[in-house]
Amino acid sequence: MAGTSRRPTAGLAALAGAVIAVVLGFLTVGVQASVEPHGLPVAVAVPDNAPPQLRAAAGQLSTHSGEALSWQVTSPAEARRLLDDKDVYGVLELAPGQVGVVVSGAVNPSGTQIAQQALTGAGQALSTALSQATGTPAAPVRVETVHPASPAGRTAPLAVSVLAWVGSLAAGALLVVLAQRAGRRVGLTARLTQVTVTAVLITGVAAGFLALWDSSLPLGWDVLGYILLTAAAFAAVQTALLRLLGIRAMAILAPLYLLAPNVAGQVPELLNPAYRILLWSWTPFRFSTEGTRSLLQGTPDAPDVTTGIWVLGAMLVAGLVVVLWPGRAKRSAPAEAAPELQPAR
Repeated sequence: MAGTSRRPTAGLAALAGAVIAVVLGFLTVGVQASVEPHGLPVAVAVPDNAPPQLRAAAGQLSTHSGEALSWQVTSPAEARRLLDDKDVYGVLELAPGQVGVVVSGAVNPSGTQIAQQALTGAGQALSTALSQATGTPAAPVRVETVHPASPAGRTAPLAVSVLAWVGSLAAGALLVVLAQRAGRRVGLTARLTQVTVTAVLITGVAAGFLALWDSSLPLGWDVLGYILLTAAAFAAVQTALLRLLGIRAMAILAPLYLLAPNVAGQVPELLNPAYRILLWSWTPFRFSTEGTRSLLQGTPDAPDVTTGIWVLGAMLVAGLVVVLWPGRAKRSAPAEAAPELQPAR
């Protein structure tokens, strides 16, 4: 009998292990294994006074470049505006006797790397073709980086999002566990205090790491305010779920951490459509990461900053609504009537 009773338990344990392996494979290595550019937006910039031959070459790039890149022919000024707004990941600038590639440190590094490699190759091929047609030496392809980012500047935005999520999650879970061990309920004051203090402390921790990693990174009120909003939004949502589900909410909140480096660290044009729709489309980490990147690299007017403020602000409000929502008062058990008041049998 004992052996029989253990078999279902062992089977369930094995099934749980397989499910966990599927989830981890889907959220981690599966994302990286399926990365491939498809429709990566880039621009080719041609001056208005460029010779027809150069304009024709730009048109050929936009129509015969395959599915990896999505080209847009425009003027140099407009192309750089698109790059600052993160509507394109790189620009190929064409001028008589000159071929250049322009990328930005304020754009996601994964998309920038692919765009720079592709644009450099296209620029070299185009320069060679033009030199053969005109009988002039091929112009070397120059690479220019606007808003250059240091190694810390490239990794810090995602790192700040991870710190905000993990730090808030640890604080919220610890509060629930300590309350359960003490046999007490987590009250409204404790939850609000936890959200507020955690957000402030995580902001201080993130600012300290940014200064340690690269002292040249800006730490103005716009950067600190955005990090504070991120930490507060994450803490409020986590506290709300912990209130609704208790410590069981960790089964939802903990795996979401895996979305940060593996999904939010990529651009949608590099992700498999399944990952793009099922994971990237809604993960909050991409809003916090890209907004922070724009602020750190000197492009505060980029649209992703405004979008991030709206999304993170909505998360904060929704989480606080659940935290502040009045709970049902527990009914006290009816007192047992005294022996002298009980009816005689």
